[in-house]
Amino acid sequence: MNFLKIIFRTWYYFRNGWSQYFAFIMAGINTLTITYYLAIEEYPVLLAIFPTFVTYVVLVVLVAVPILSAVGYLHFKKSGAFKGEVDVVIETDPYHRRLILNTEMMMPVFLQMSILLAKLTKNEKLTDDESKELSKLQDDLSEYINLKFDKRYLGVLDTDIDKIKANEKRMK
Repeated sequence: MNFLKIIFRTWYYFRNGWSQYFAFIMAGINTLTITYYLAIEEYPVLLAIFPTFVTYVVLVVLVAVPILSAVGYLHFKKSGAFKGEVDVVIETDPYHRRLILNTEMMMPVFLQMSILLAKLTKNEKLTDDESKELSKLQDDLSEYINLKFDKRYLGVLDTDIDKIKANEKRMK
């Protein structure tokens, strides 16, 4: 692995560690500390409910964790927000896009192979339509391999996005 690749990977790991763990924990501690010492201590009514900082932290955690877990669940399972995020990733990340395209190209091949295997086990011959379909699949795969994988290029290819959209329309 060359030096620049190691540097960029290290930078990526550092950013993830910082943002997903360190900054997250520090933001929580900061929020709890500021809200308690600047808001709750100044209002006797709130101070009666939360007499100590520890009491405040325990009650906030007991209430906030279930609520925020439910919000996270809703984000992933019940709203269109996560689908929108994934759509952007697929449109912009050539690795994800290529993985989807590879899968989409291979599924018809697997289906055709299983049909052919079933026919072979029954000692049946291929029909002309099946032979033509098999030839078309082979041609499509050859074209895809030769054009798209020239030197394993993974840049932004508009044809990849077009093919994904065509597959989506075909599946509906």
